Amino acid sequence: MGLFDKLFGGGNKKKVSKETAETRGAHMPDLNIPVDEKFTIHFKKNGGKFLYCDSFSEISQALKNIINENSWQDQSFFALSPTLKEKFSKEKVRFTDKSSQSDVFFTTCEHLVAQNGSILVCSNQLMDKKLNEIPYNVIVFATTSQLVESIGEGLKVIKKKYAGSIPANITTLKHFQATEENSDDFLTYGSSSKNLYLLLLEDL
Repeated sequence: MGLFDKLFGGGNKKKVSKETAETRGAHMPDLNIPVDEKFTIHFKKNGGKFLYCDSFSEISQALKNIINENSWQDQSFFALSPTLKEKFSKEKVRFTDKSSQSDVFFTTCEHLVAQNGSILVCSNQLMDKKLNEIPYNVIVFATTSQLVESIGEGLKVIKKKYAGSIPANITTLKHFQATEENSDDFLTYGSSSKNLYLLLLEDL
């Protein structure tokens, strides 16, 4: 099975039928399924592209595939995380601290929210930048331990983790394709659609 064909669990977990996943209305009761499968369904509905990997060597290969697919070999990646830069320092990826010098934002996140398939980020990833100030193309590196059921649960974890110094600029990346439905939704006013890849590493 190729990296781009992998789904969460590599086939070891229960699959949700196509009918169940795709015919439910936006306001129907939430699916009573495991958090990882729920995230997968909503994330893909949002237009996101993810690659599930069992090891960092698979993450490395997936990143190379993304770069080759988009012809980003000569592209410097805009990255704000020193830890992320160090982790990928051997991947022959060039980094820049200026968003104006890149078409790709490479970042970590705080949590992956199953409830709506969004990615929770804050000033640890964005500093003081708004979503419309980062490049259209985004690559997120995350782990399965960052999955949470809801935004509320994610915020509770952040509050506990950063007790006494809660980060600012907390927001979510949710729309990964430009559609009329997204632009007309008042709940997403001020948001910014992104072409987003999720590199997801199994760490549980």
